Amino acid sequence: MIFTEREKRTLLSLAGEAIIERVNPKKKTTFSLRELTEALKSKCGAFVSLYVDQHLRGCIGTFSEEPLYINVTKMAASAATEDSRFTSIQAYELSRLKIEISILTPRQRVYDPSEIVIGKHGIYMKQGSFRGTLLPQVAVNQNWTVKEFLENCSGNKAGIGRDGWKTAELYIYEAIVFKSDSPVSNS
Repeated sequence: MIFTEREKRTLLSLAGEAIIERVNPKKKTTFSLRELTEALKSKCGAFVSLYVDQHLRGCIGTFSEEPLYINVTKMAASAATEDSRFTSIQAYELSRLKIEISILTPRQRVYDPSEIVIGKHGIYMKQGSFRGTLLPQVAVNQNWTVKEFLENCSGNKAGIGRDGWKTAELYIYEAIVFKSDSPVSNS
């Protein structure tokens, strides 16, 4: 998957508009669907991470096979107000809010942790009804080894204990990651 700079800007703009509308419902934005390319209509998952003053304030995503522009819009609004780890983004914070989007490739099953490459792969695991994922950039940002990556996903995301990954189904995926250069505007 390759996305042009214009397509990335379009996704960041859509995410920003969704956040503004969620945080300030009286504010209505206008986006022309004519700007949607075939790549933006492609069916793939996405995560949206939000930062206020460079501190993570929300990160929600999906592996859903809806059109990318829909996933990004939904995940941006959710990340702003529904990530239970953080308080909701407030209108006064929009001038300091930056957006990071991770477009996900399809997941591939792996059977050996040695197949996981730090900085390249995100991990997804499931065991029964328990599931968890960590984006590729998380292991790099935390300076984790593959084992630490698996342990943290297993214990903190999937809820199956730090060693639960040893008996879980493991998957890898890649992410195309890009960020906004400037804060979201609420004007």
